[in-house]
Amino acid sequence: MPGNPYRRPIAFKLLATLVVAGSAFSGTVFARDLVVALKTEPTSMDPQYHALTPNIQLSQTLFDPLVCVDADLAPEPCLAQSWTAEGKVWTFKLRPNVKFSDGSPMTSADVLFTMDRVPKVPNSPSSFKVYLQKVEKIEAPDPLTVRITTTEPYPLLAINMVGLPIMSAKAAAGAAPEGKTTTELNAGNGLVGTGPYKFVSWKRGSEIIFERNPNYWGKAPAWDKVIYRPISNPAARTAALLAGDVDLVEDPPTDDLERLKKDAKLRVETKASNRIIYVALDQNGETTPGITGTNGKNPLLDKRVREALSLAIDRSALVSRTMGGVASPAAQLLPYPMFGASKNLTTAAKPNPEKAKALLKEAGYPDGFTLVLGTPNGRYINDSKVAQTLAAMWTRIGVKTSIDANAPAVFFKNRDSYTYSAYLAGWGTATGEMSNTLNSLLVTPDKDKGLGTTNRSRYSNPEMDKLVAESANQMDDKARAATLAKASEIAMADFAMLPIHFEHSVWAMKKDVSFKGRADQQTMIQYAVPSK
Repeated sequence: MPGNPYRRPIAFKLLATLVVAGSAFSGTVFARDLVVALKTEPTSMDPQYHALTPNIQLSQTLFDPLVCVDADLAPEPCLAQSWTAEGKVWTFKLRPNVKFSDGSPMTSADVLFTMDRVPKVPNSPSSFKVYLQKVEKIEAPDPLTVRITTTEPYPLLAINMVGLPIMSAKAAAGAAPEGKTTTELNAGNGLVGTGPYKFVSWKRGSEIIFERNPNYWGKAPAWDKVIYRPISNPAARTAALLAGDVDLVEDPPTDDLERLKKDAKLRVETKASNRIIYVALDQNGETTPGITGTNGKNPLLDKRVREALSLAIDRSALVSRTMGGVASPAAQLLPYPMFGASKNLTTAAKPNPEKAKALLKEAGYPDGFTLVLGTPNGRYINDSKVAQTLAAMWTRIGVKTSIDANAPAVFFKNRDSYTYSAYLAGWGTATGEMSNTLNSLLVTPDKDKGLGTTNRSRYSNPEMDKLVAESANQMDDKARAATLAKASEIAMADFAMLPIHFEHSVWAMKKDVSFKGRADQQTMIQYAVPSK
């Protein structure tokens, strides 16, 4: 990847206090609506139901967390204007005079309600409990102070707060254990936050409407109203932009980028992201769905088979041809030099089909086998095309692969039901640290501890788990980064999952709109402003 688009998030030092230096918003009020074409409709408006980018980018427009991150994932004060750490105790000082969109004051009681609710949300596909690891006790000494005690010194607590937008204890209270249910919140009942916009309506498959929050604590956001329209087809999103029906679109087709860049009425914004596109391989049991020709065995349990599938992939060719250059080949799950990524895994392995065939033969599959690769169609850039390319590459080494492509909502339901023996998906971390990625995707699943919350391959490696757990106690940044890098190296040497590429995100917009891209790929519309 040319240059260095990533910078290390600032370290959290013990007893160091962060103080807000200014506002992220322009404060310019523009008297018109902004219409945004989303590539994927959210699965829920409940800010604690599904840790999925299409959900998060909207929930964090309605709700603020204690800590925010900028476009390059460096942490900055948000509802907490400062924080300190002494041993196992973190103290967050809340911003005074903050109101929810209904006019009620935001206090420490709302923070306690928010964090208490997280483990109570039923059937979460990707639980937010991952952000509350090591938390033993949460207290509110006064209305503007939150004290969090962890089971041991835990350096990631403050950055983990980025993932927990604060809800209104009053508005979100309810009869269910979690208060307002996900169904109620999806209808707008209890959907009250402190963010720059407030919820108006959601017509599934059609549009989502937010309007300016008059009680917002920061400078007023730019637009009267924001209308989101889910348009899963990339060509259709571009057509809507060219017709003037929308003002900004996510991920226009890669084949159209040069034409859009030359259009004097438009602007195109590109940003290298930390979004890894990967293939997960089922390693749970002796049998697995979607694979035939193996006498009922699960060949993915054999490291040689997993390595063969990796060696069959020409990542550079896939990036240049299928992705149109809007990606970088990947050798691990977070791009170096982001925190915890290994400097020894900066170059993707070259394809070696002959060695791949030899490994399959050695593993007992000289004639290969048949496999179905699951993939979303419209969630990630060129996702189904990438899956088709992988299928062709695998078929060349004897693993005859077909594609099961579905709309994102159907795909994730299938994935969470363990329908696939192999599937293509993506992961981006808002924290900018390898710990979040490994804890979510590869650490042995433990529902009670909030570990392995998105580990649908059910991979388990005690040696890697031990290192990830060890890193969580290392307050020294250098030591923690080295431990995570070693854990990453172990997982990649084991072909725990197959990294394919890191996406480069693209937004196209009308000339009178300006939006700077983010490394977390989120289209957070509070950062869109009128162009001068």
